[in-house]
Amino acid sequence: MSGEVLRLDAVTFRRNGTEILHGIDLTVAAGEHWALLGPNGAGKSTILGFCGAQAHPTSGTVDVLGHRLGRVDMQELRRHIGHVNPRHPIRSDLTALDVVLTGFTGTIERMMRWAPTEEQRARAVELVTLVGLGDRLDVRWPTMSQGERGRSLIARALAADPGLLLLDEPTTGLDVAAREQLLETIDDLARSAPEVASVLVTHHLEELPESTTHALVIADGRAVAAGPVDEVVTSATISEAFRHPIDVAHVDGRWSARARKRMLV
Repeated sequence: MSGEVLRLDAVTFRRNGTEILHGIDLTVAAGEHWALLGPNGAGKSTILGFCGAQAHPTSGTVDVLGHRLGRVDMQELRRHIGHVNPRHPIRSDLTALDVVLTGFTGTIERMMRWAPTEEQRARAVELVTLVGLGDRLDVRWPTMSQGERGRSLIARALAADPGLLLLDEPTTGLDVAAREQLLETIDDLARSAPEVASVLVTHHLEELPESTTHALVIADGRAVAAGPVDEVVTSATISEAFRHPIDVAHVDGRWSARARKRMLV
């Protein structure tokens, strides 16, 4: 798979006079599935904000889907980026189908006096089915489980046929069964939409989908390592990033991490 989808070159970011990102580089090609890994406060969400055309860097350049931030209509660019955030602020009783339909308008709620075309409605039904909720089209947001909400938001993010999919700690608040179902949904997307690139933020290795191809590990706003996931997600790299001795394992396509036991003397 070729074609550059996202590039950050020497990106820094300052907030209230304090530099919190220091020279971050990241290049994502079509069909690649990246993980942003690091401890809380490392700068992962800040980087994801640039990827999603939500903010400008203090210095350096960010190119998203062939457009440089600062030279493009950010709102228009965001319509071509799928963003999955478990803290999505829906406050009404939208059905699963309604949630997906808001992906066509890029809004939180259904727009007044807006009606989907037959093609849009058919596509929404297709996407709800794709994420395993085909028999739950009418389930309403307040009564959905956290797992159903997560899958609905993935379907919503795909509504506009994005070239880039961003997943901001998508398994937050899920129990083990719901987490595994959501990760399976993400893995299925790698097969059903092989051209779509993705960036997933997490600080738990257990939450990495099997389809993850690359990783950027950061700590204190700096890159510790970046590249193919098998080369980057190692005991040495993760221990350095989290400042604690951690043993990393990779079994049957899934990652895990355990604190290394200290020898008693």
